[in-house]
Amino acid sequence: MSEVPENLLLSQLNVIAEGLSATFSPFCEVVVHDLQNPDHAILAIHNNLSGREVGQSATELGLARIASAEFPSVIANYGNQFADGRPAKSTSIGIKNAQGDYVAALCLNVDMTLFRGMQSALAQFTQTAAGAVTEHLEPSGAEAIRNRIDRFAARHATTPRALKTPERKQLIQELREQGLLEVKKAMETVAQHLGVSRASVYLYAKED
Repeated sequence: MSEVPENLLLSQLNVIAEGLSATFSPFCEVVVHDLQNPDHAILAIHNNLSGREVGQSATELGLARIASAEFPSVIANYGNQFADGRPAKSTSIGIKNAQGDYVAALCLNVDMTLFRGMQSALAQFTQTAAGAVTEHLEPSGAEAIRNRIDRFAARHATTPRALKTPERKQLIQELREQGLLEVKKAMETVAQHLGVSRASVYLYAKED
């Protein structure tokens, strides 16, 4: 395979950066670094969130790559911070030439501000108050029936909806022995959990 000219490599890397930026906009900044020119390493910035400019120098991480070909090619999901204090999550990908030297880097910087806000809002929304009030929004005992069906299916190394007819009949027998068929709307609960009609469940129970 012939060697890819480094200017072409940088050009193609910039195309990838543009695509990634468009996909993850407006949350992710994508930066292309030319490590062959550390004093003016930033070749392109897509969806600029950091306020940096094209032509600025390499970061500490870029300089570390230039100094050693043994530096990790990928450093993913490390904590970072924009100049104005916004929290970020960053991933840096080093690109080597045919000689094994780092010549470029592709960096992704995700603004975590919105996501942390959403996380906080969701935590507040899903929080429930502890108290003595208990209310069930489904027929009493329905959950016990479903749990029993799940355990029966697990015993047969399958799922409730994949149980075969003989196994369903055996299940109905066990539910009857445990008194679970006396639960209000038991047949409807069993049918829904097995993915069959209520008529089929009544038939299994009748043949049992």
